[in-house]
Amino acid sequence: MALIYNMIHLLLWVLAVYLSFNCLYLAFFALAGLFPLKPAPKTAATYKKIAVLFPTYHADEVIIESVHAALAHDYEGEFEIVVIADGLMPQTNAQLKAMGAEVIEVFFEKSTKGKALLYAMEKLKDHAFDIALVLDVDNLMGTDCLNAVNSAFQQGYKAIQLHRTAKNLDTSFAFLDACNEEVNNHIYRKGQAVLGLSPALIGSGMAFDYTYFNSLLKNVGDTVGEDKKMDFLIAGDRVKVAYLNNIFVYDEKVSNASVFTTQRTRWIASQIEFLRTYTLIGLKELFKGNVEFFNKTVQTMLMPRILLLGLLFVMALQSFFNPFGPTKGLWLTLFASICIILLISVPRRFYGDKRLYLAIWQIPRAMIGMVIALFSIGKVKKSNLATPHQNTSSGENKT
Repeated sequence: MALIYNMIHLLLWVLAVYLSFNCLYLAFFALAGLFPLKPAPKTAATYKKIAVLFPTYHADEVIIESVHAALAHDYEGEFEIVVIADGLMPQTNAQLKAMGAEVIEVFFEKSTKGKALLYAMEKLKDHAFDIALVLDVDNLMGTDCLNAVNSAFQQGYKAIQLHRTAKNLDTSFAFLDACNEEVNNHIYRKGQAVLGLSPALIGSGMAFDYTYFNSLLKNVGDTVGEDKKMDFLIAGDRVKVAYLNNIFVYDEKVSNASVFTTQRTRWIASQIEFLRTYTLIGLKELFKGNVEFFNKTVQTMLMPRILLLGLLFVMALQSFFNPFGPTKGLWLTLFASICIILLISVPRRFYGDKRLYLAIWQIPRAMIGMVIALFSIGKVKKSNLATPHQNTSSGENKT
């Protein structure tokens, strides 16, 4: 019996060390994110030709609205809107072409964004594009988006991540998802950039030197986490990614727990995939002086924040009754720390909105969704778990 008690005691301490590591990493970059970043310039001496790419999977109504808005975008140089159409209806493709968009149809047995983008890039190789900007089907570009992207490339960058933010706050769950997006921006993008590291790519609102992007896509493969794969490829190339914190791309937030679970299932599956692939490689890169690559590896080791919050709450609660492992003082400190981290990472403007306090009540549902997602990752290999899009409002949530 003593052996069992010792094992429980040891396992709880191991868990405490792991969760403490999570909190320390998040706290470090959350505090860094409180410092300002230099605003991105919006003017340049010359203007590059930009391809605005919309990889689209079964989203006929939404893509019409997004392309209509993109075509009206104000840019001093030349740009084209390219829709990579996977599963769109023929009449939708015809309407997009009539609007002035380039439509490239793709047909895959198993669709992934990486394969669709690579196919389109090969088709467009004679168009002499300098920059490729990738948007999700529901994304809207904010004011001066393309001008700022052009200016950043004039400074010598080969990869850029824009500030993706919510365009819809119509439900409590959408508001919660918007908060989560901004916490990610604060910790994994602004906080990293303040300290001279590359921000994490998000899959949309990201721009690349056209030739470099084509070379990256050839190495992405069939993964559903093409943005994370590119994070590692770029870090391996020792290429710096710029983060334009004051340049926005507006993105639809999930409006209910079911869509949230589907989306997080895909995200967790890709995180586990890259944790397995890059842990040892990341350690080797650290000894070669590639801190950037190692940092990306560390991020795959972190528990999703909603799960971290829920688990720390449970551990703090059990510490009042369980004599094994760390005392309640440690568990309560860790739980309080993750709450403080989230509080300082949520934008100040949200605190004056009563919807924030309604959204807090959705956290338990989000936790349940994350647990379901964790046990559903096997589905990712069998089907395309694309996030369904429901909101087609073109109104921007001004930031």
